[in-house]
This record gives sequence, C-alpha cells and structure tokens, in this order.
Amino acid sequence: MSRKIILDCDPGIDGAVAITMALFDPRLNVLAVTSTAGTVDAEQANTNTAAIIAKLDPARYPRIGSAVPPLDAPVLDDLHLNGPDGLAGCHFPTATRQNDHPSDKVMADLIRRYPGEVTIVCLGPLSNLARLLRRDPMLIPLIDKVIVSGGAVAHSGNASAVAEMNFFFDPTSAREVFASPTTKSLVPLDVTDSITFGLDLIENLPSEATRAGWLLHKILTYKFRVGHQKLGREVMPLQDAVTMISLVEPELFQWEEMAGDVEVSGTLTRGMTLFDRRMRPEWKTNMEVARRASASDVRDAIIRGLRYAGQQT
Repeated sequence: MSRKIILDCDPGIDGAVAITMALFDPRLNVLAVTSTAGTVDAEQANTNTAAIIAKLDPARYPRIGSAVPPLDAPVLDDLHLNGPDGLAGCHFPTATRQNDHPSDKVMADLIRRYPGEVTIVCLGPLSNLARLLRRDPMLIPLIDKVIVSGGAVAHSGNASAVAEMNFFFDPTSAREVFASPTTKSLVPLDVTDSITFGLDLIENLPSEATRAGWLLHKILTYKFRVGHQKLGREVMPLQDAVTMISLVEPELFQWEEMAGDVEVSGTLTRGMTLFDRRMRPEWKTNMEVARRASASDVRDAIIRGLRYAGQQT
C-alpha cells in the first residue's frame, strides 16, 4: 500500500526534481504539494508549484496549497543559483486557480481526513508546519511523521557560515517544529551535501520527448552551468531528492537519536542548528538525524526515480 504524504516545498530547481520523483513513485500517494516561500517568494512559489504539476500532468493530481508571505524573511534567496523565476528561467505562465487555500489549511484538512496516516515531508522553510501546529495543536497526534530537509550537525552552512538556508530563512518556525511532540526525522547538510552528481547525470535523465525529461533537462542543465560559473563546482548536490530517498529507502541511511534546537536571535548564528552532544546530555532527545548514507546507492535510487518518471510521462 502506498504511503500518504504531503510535500511541503519552496520549488526552485532542487524542489522540482523532488516533486518529479514523488509524483510518480508507486510507493507514494502524494495527497498535496504545499508551497512555502524560501528559494523564491511566496507568489513565485505558488506559480512554480502549479506549473511543475501541470507540466508533469500526473495520473492523479495532488491538492495544491498556497504559500503565505512570511513576516520576518531575510533579504536573501537562491535565485542566483536557480534562475530569475527559480526554475532556470522557464517562466511558466501563471495559472488561475479556483478554491485557493493556504498551505496550512490544506495540511489540516488532509490530516483530519486520514488521521495517523499522513507523513509531512518538508523540503523548504518550516513556516507552514509551524503555522499549522500553532493554530491547531490538537492535530499533532494525528500526524504520522515529519521528515525535514535542513540544518547541519557538523557541516558548515550554505546561507551563512553556520546556518542552512531553510532554517536561516525562518528560524522561529524551525525551532517550534523541533520543540513540537511530533515524530521527526532530520536529513541535514552533512548528508545531503555529501551526495553529488556530475554531468553524467544529464546522460541518465529520461528522454526530452517525455514531459518529465523535458523539465529535468531544462532545469538541471541550467543548474550545472550556473554552479560552475558562480561557485566553481564541477558537481552538484540535490538535497531535496536525497531527502525523498530517505523517506522511501531509509535503510540506505544511518540514523541517530539526537536532541536538537535552533538559534533564533543570534546576530551571526541565525538559523544555526545545535545538538546536545555532551558526554552527559541535558536536553531531551527529540528527533532522529541522518548522519551518513550510502552515497552510491542513494545516487542510483534518485536516477531510477527520475527515469521511472520519464516512463510514466
């Protein structure tokens, strides 16, 4: 039986790859794709989410939740690595949607409909989930599990010297989710940045004659080119895709129970994840954290997922 999930994301290029994998994975039933600001602003996130799903045209359309502009967003985004629209300059037309609902409302509706069955996979800032928990804490025991892409244990940050982008963007929400009594799995930069792809990935993508293949060739070719020009990198990570594999093939990862928190007020440490790793920890364990992964196996699993998406489109 397929696993019911809500995919919460801020779709830039990495998010689009993860959405493509998820929508066609027979092990998953994507009930909704909920948008959040992060890589792009809220309005662009809504446009990108709807455009990706429309382009892929899956057999079963998920519900779509709309992002709400955050109150304390930093003056920082990832457009320099993802293109002016977050999707390699594809500039998909904005679709007019009826019955437009905020992401946290879509989450709440589905959790009530399927109590104890829904896993929430958070690939962007945790704004939507924190808003949901704040407004209706009675839903917490009805959530099966939360999987979060973000943070870092011993790895340097990618938004600042110490902070990962998702948590830097909305540290208050990240801290609230960490403190919540949800069952959580965290996939940090230590793992997601360690699994990289070279240009041979392009050769392994599905044909451009398929809907998934056209989108993947367009956005990933751009990501390789910009990464080389602006970062001097010959390889690239796909953090969101790695997190999706941790959901469907968790045995490829080594997990450790840890006690974590997020810094919200530091001038230099906004969004930094901290873990009580003392010999005698004083903090209560609140999540499992992926510490290592079989890089070759995860890489192969991602390629299989993308090729399968091509076969279905």
